[in-house]
Amino acid sequence: MPRLSYLKALNRALGDELARDERVFLLGEDIRVGASNVTAGLLKRFGPERVLDTPLSEQAFTSFATGAALAGLRPVIEFQIPSLLFLVFEQIVNHAHKFPLMTGGQCAAPVTYLVPGSGSRTGWAGQHSDHPYSLFAHVGITTVVPATPADAYGLLVSAIRHDDPVVVFAPAGALGVRDDVDFAALAPVPLGVGTVRRPGTDVTVVAVGHLVHDALAVAEDLADQVSVEVFDPRTLYPFDWDGLTASVARTGRLVVVDDSNRSCGIAGEIIATMAERVRMVAPPARVTRPDGAVLPFAQALDRAVQPSREQLTAAIHHVTKDG
Repeated sequence: MPRLSYLKALNRALGDELARDERVFLLGEDIRVGASNVTAGLLKRFGPERVLDTPLSEQAFTSFATGAALAGLRPVIEFQIPSLLFLVFEQIVNHAHKFPLMTGGQCAAPVTYLVPGSGSRTGWAGQHSDHPYSLFAHVGITTVVPATPADAYGLLVSAIRHDDPVVVFAPAGALGVRDDVDFAALAPVPLGVGTVRRPGTDVTVVAVGHLVHDALAVAEDLADQVSVEVFDPRTLYPFDWDGLTASVARTGRLVVVDDSNRSCGIAGEIIATMAERVRMVAPPARVTRPDGAVLPFAQALDRAVQPSREQLTAAIHHVTKDG
């Protein structure tokens, strides 16, 4: 089987959707030269009318995309830095998200907001290293965080075809992941459906995005001590609560690992919802960034603020000792 990287999977999804649907077009800063490699080669294939370089005004081109979507097109915006979403939160949440709802479904706003490289792994410093997916899940915007190349392809395709706004976070920690993939088998992945990456009986570990790979590695390391089930939600809103409930009901224990800030994060929401749905045999645990974390530039400090395999291992041992 050929090897496919996560980054190339995103590129392949964009190319396939541009070829399939003439309403799809791309816009963003320096995307014609493929500054992040996500759009590499697409200008040559599809021309300047469908791969648009924009001025350095995120509010302007995000609003432009909303208007284009309302007019029947399917824009895909690439944001090279996750913190740029803070600049356009109003355009996404108060306009694109709400127009279809406030008009009783008389219009649609099928905009895809793609963030290749959210978070940080190599010292991207304070204004480039956020994972703000909990903010978008909170307001009810479809929010996806793929962990694997096949899911990066399939979820991005589904996002582009969706009739409402979708934010696709492609974590920096996942961009270099490579898998053996049958290209002919690549297909849309349904939004709102999680998956069990590894079955287990003693504890469910919910891992978001690139941390799925860390959770699988920890589960393998602990295989002779603890049977760890790894659940990958894939979509954070709408969340596959039924799928996760079934997992936690089997294991009776829960750990969540999430590379975003602790307070008001998706990890806390997952634990709260499972506490409402399932009687667990031990108190759940979460492994996250600290409260209010701002990642330093120094690479060693950058990584020290993010969840580690050692922290996850400790949380699993703590949860499985109780009950």
